[in-house]
Parts: sequence; structure tokens; C-alpha cells
Amino acid sequence: MGNSIFGIGLSALSAARSGLLVTGHNVSNASTPGYTRQQIVQSTNPAQATGAGFIGKGVKVDTVSRSYNQFLTHQVTQAKTESAQLDTYYAQIQQIDRLLADPNGNVGLAPALQNFFGGVQDIATNPSDAPSRQTMLSGAEVLVRRFQSLDGRLDEIRDGVNTQIKDSVSLINTFAAQIGKLNEAIGQAEGATRNQPANDLRDQRDELVVQLNQEIRTNVVKQDDGSYSILIGSGQPLLVGTQVFQLGTTASPTDARRVEVTYVADGNSTPIRESTLDGGKLGGLLQFRSESLDAARNGLGRVAIGLAGTFNEQHRLGQDLHDNLGGDFFTVPAPSVTSSATNAGSAVVAAAITDYSALTTSDYRLQYDGANYTLTRLTDGVAQTFAAFPQTVDGVSLSLASGTAAAGDDFLIQPTVNGAGQIAVAIQDTALIAAGAPIRTDAPLANIGTGRISAGSVNAPPPTDPNLKMPVTLTFTSATTFDVSGVGTGNPSGVAFTAGGSISYNGWTVQITGSPQPGDTFSIGPNTNGVGDNRNALLLGALQSNNTLAGGTINYQAAYGQVVSQIGNKTRELNVTSAAQTNLVSQTYALQQAESGVNLDEEAANLLRYQQAYQAAGKVIQTAGLMFDTLLALSR
Repeated sequence: MGNSIFGIGLSALSAARSGLLVTGHNVSNASTPGYTRQQIVQSTNPAQATGAGFIGKGVKVDTVSRSYNQFLTHQVTQAKTESAQLDTYYAQIQQIDRLLADPNGNVGLAPALQNFFGGVQDIATNPSDAPSRQTMLSGAEVLVRRFQSLDGRLDEIRDGVNTQIKDSVSLINTFAAQIGKLNEAIGQAEGATRNQPANDLRDQRDELVVQLNQEIRTNVVKQDDGSYSILIGSGQPLLVGTQVFQLGTTASPTDARRVEVTYVADGNSTPIRESTLDGGKLGGLLQFRSESLDAARNGLGRVAIGLAGTFNEQHRLGQDLHDNLGGDFFTVPAPSVTSSATNAGSAVVAAAITDYSALTTSDYRLQYDGANYTLTRLTDGVAQTFAAFPQTVDGVSLSLASGTAAAGDDFLIQPTVNGAGQIAVAIQDTALIAAGAPIRTDAPLANIGTGRISAGSVNAPPPTDPNLKMPVTLTFTSATTFDVSGVGTGNPSGVAFTAGGSISYNGWTVQITGSPQPGDTFSIGPNTNGVGDNRNALLLGALQSNNTLAGGTINYQAAYGQVVSQIGNKTRELNVTSAAQTNLVSQTYALQQAESGVNLDEEAANLLRYQQAYQAAGKVIQTAGLMFDTLLALSR
């Protein structure tokens, strides 16, 4: 149409029509997630050169562009992936926090622990009373069931986490496949229109990237052809153009009940290190499991094992109603040692707890390189290397039970993981409760000195019965020496005496105070028919407040309190940080929407502007028609 007034009017009409279409498209998609406001980009047509100068030819629409800010969009994406991780972690840890810190005493451990030791104190008050003994056994059963109940609930939470990890991985694969298809569709669409941007398809792709990042943090790389490549973890490609890779899940080779994330390429599945999979829901689940769920279970297990083990040690030093040394009161759960399913060797590693006070709440990984073993404490990464067994680390003795190890073999050692779930009461007969001490001391009234002998205590580990049943007599030959009889061959004589000092034979220890005189005697013998004796019950009751765990720095209640405190503090931290991150997401999104979002007031103004432009262009065409009619009339 050249530079005719008709051509100019039609170009203006077309531009205004395009503006109306784009504005209407914006209005209709104002609430569409991920939609970016569009606008027409127009320029003047090349002017016609004439002797009177350049005469314009109207306007043309070059393209329809998005009000897209890559920097702000990236900020929103990263803020949302961080928020999804925190929200997921917080939602999961709340379950444990409510479980352990139950204020009503219906689920938590503290009331059951207090009730059990209340039963021990009852026996200390009435050692021969059958109802008191039954109260102690009942309290022990309640305590054991509470441990098992807590462990069972943690099991349920772990199974729930496993399911959610599988669901998240499946969703990640779905998003990656959809983005790959959009890469292909965008390439085809833009290739068919001479590289005009396929705005709506690009919006859909960007929205899928945002949703993908709410499952896992990704690194998006824009290729020269406009397609997206997506990397995860430590650089594993999830998508390259239209080629989609897959994530998978599998049971851990050292723990069949633990789901691991794998990277699938060329038909091979390779486990991905959990610490590299951060961000999003998947990152939150993995972080919760490694930082809080495992710690809570191991911490609870340490309390159970520490309680059972130290209580047993003291109980074995006592005497039951049958005048026998006490046996184990609790069944102490053994450490878990699991060989990796990929091990080539036949080695079976055994573990046993030898020092309850040295136990930590960590798991350990044992690896063999063909010459040496490396044992790594997983909570802090501290490692030690040794060439042969046995070895004792943090109160756990390790030995090679059978077989031989091959280079690359891997073992997972969990000293306390089974503590809460497998603790049990080992006795059912109240007469087997060892409330009394197996020895009795005596000083004849004929003694002329002021010497006084203590009630005595049994040393750990306890001696065999024959030693305890043999009466021993201490006869003072002077104020500072005594002879010993009854300890067997080679009875000592002329033993030096210090008032208040410990005297130990045959597995027991006594103290004599005061000033014994020559000829004074003191005897230590079996506590026959000592049904009213409460000496060991008092020592058992004292364990409640004794610092027997963590190197002798905390008691049972404090150890449990550490677990509760750790979970509680982390829960409060996540509550604050999650809320702050949600606020940051809102602020960042508002900034992004201020530039890329649809403002209905602005679009309404644009509608009026383009409507008026359309009407004006029509007026230009109308005027051209009148001019043409006038020329025709003059030519008649």
C-alpha cells in the first residue's frame, strides 16, 4: 500500500488491534500461575523518500515480548526452594517434638522413668514386701513399653519419610520430563516463526522450573538455542535440552529400611551423597532424617541402653530372696552391625558395649581398603585407622567374628539404634529382685577397742558365690596391724591398718574406723536370709541421680533431657527461620510481580489507549475514503 493514507491507517489499525489482543490476553491470565505480562514492541515502517522529504509509511509490530526479569525470577525460585526445605523440615520435626516433650505425660519418657524409680524406692523402704516388689516390676514394664512405644512411633515417622522421598523423586522426574518436552515445543514453535518468542510456552517452562525447585534445588543453564539444561546435586545433569535423565530410590546397602536417592544413567544406578541434595522438599526430608530423626532415635537408645546396662551392673552386686547374687534385671539391646550388600569379602564384624558411660549417640562407618580399617564417627567425621581387631571406640568393642574382609568392604555400626526398641525386663519373679547385699559384717561385743566396721560393699564385677559364702575374719594383732583368715591358701598376716581405709578381699570392700585394740576381731560373711536388707536397693535407687552417662557427666533424666532439648531447640529455630523465609518469599515475589505481573488497572488504561488508537486509525481510513470519493466526483 506504499505510503498511501490507506496503508498508514491500516498499519495503525493493525497495531492497535495487536495491542488490544495482547492486553486482553494479559487480563485473562492475570491469575494464571507463572504468567508474565506481555506487551507489543512496535516501530515505524521505513519512510518513503520524496523531493519534499521522507514521508512516513505508518507502524509495524515487531514482536510480542514478556516483561521478564531473569534476576528477580531466579531470586523468587531460590527463595521458594529454601522455604520448601524449611517448611518440610519443620513439619516433620514437630512430630518428634510433640512425641518427646509430651506435657501431659501420656507419651513422653520422663513420667515412666520417675514412676520406675519410685518403685525402687518402695523396695528400699520395704525390701521384703511382695507388693512393693511387684510395684517395681510393674514400673519397669511400663518404662520398657514406653521406650518401645517411642521407638515404634519414630519407626512410623521414618517409614513416612521414606514414602515422601519416593514421591518427591517421582515428581522430580515428572517435572524434568515436562520441561524437556517444553524445550522441544519452544524450539519448534520459535523455529517456525523465525525465532519469535513463544511467550506462553516459556512461561509454562519457567513455572515448571519453580515447581521443580520446590522439590530440589537445581542449577538452570540456558543454552544458545534457548533450551534449558538442569543440573542437581554436585553437578549431575537432570536435563540436557530434550534428553531427560532419571533419579531413582533404593534401599541403603547397609540399612534395608533406609531409602537412598540414586542417579540413573545408562541403566546404572549410583547413590547420590545426601549432603549434596539440598533445597526443596526432598532436601528438607533428607536433612530432617540425618540431623534430627537419627539423632532422636540414637539419643533415646543411649538412654535405654545406659539405664539397662548400669542398672544391671548394680543389680548383679546384690542378693535376691533366695540368697543368690542378682542377675540381669533388664535385657540390654546389642549394637547393630550391618555389612554392605555390595561387600565382596566374608567378614562378619561383631560389636559389644563395654563402657556405658562412654557411649555416644553417633553411628559409625567401618571401611576396609585391603590393608587397614578406617572407622569414622558420622556425627563429626572423626576417623581413626587400625590394621587389626579387636578395637574399642567410645565404649564399643569391635572384633572380627568370622571370615575375611576384602578391599572396599563397608560396615555400618549403630551402637544405640536398637536401644529403645529392644529393651526388655529380664525377670518376672519378684523374689529375684536383688534388694539386699550378699555380705554381712559383724563386730563381737567382746571387742575392747572403738573400732567400727562398715556394712561393706561388693566390688564390680561380682565374685563367684563360693568366695562370698566363705566367712572372713580380721584379727587385730596391734593397733596398726591385723591378720586375715578364711580367704583361702596363704591367709595374709601383719596387714597394715589405716583407720577408714578400704579393706578388700574375695570381691568385697569394707572400712574400719576408730581405734581397734589387739585381740579385737571383725568378720565378713554371707548375708544368709537377709530378706530385710535394703542396701543394694538404696544403691539402685541412687542411680536415678548418679551421673552414669556421657563420661560420667549426666544421669538418665539429663540424657533424655538432652534429646528433648535438641529437638525442641531445632523446632523453635525452624519455626522462626521458616516464618522469616516465608516472609522473604512474599517480598521477593512482590518485587518480581511489580515488574512481571499483570496490573489490572494498568491493563484497563491500555485497553482505553488501544481502543482510542483503533478508533483514530479507523478515522484515518474513513478520511482516506472521503478523499477518494471527492477525487472521483471531480473526475466526472
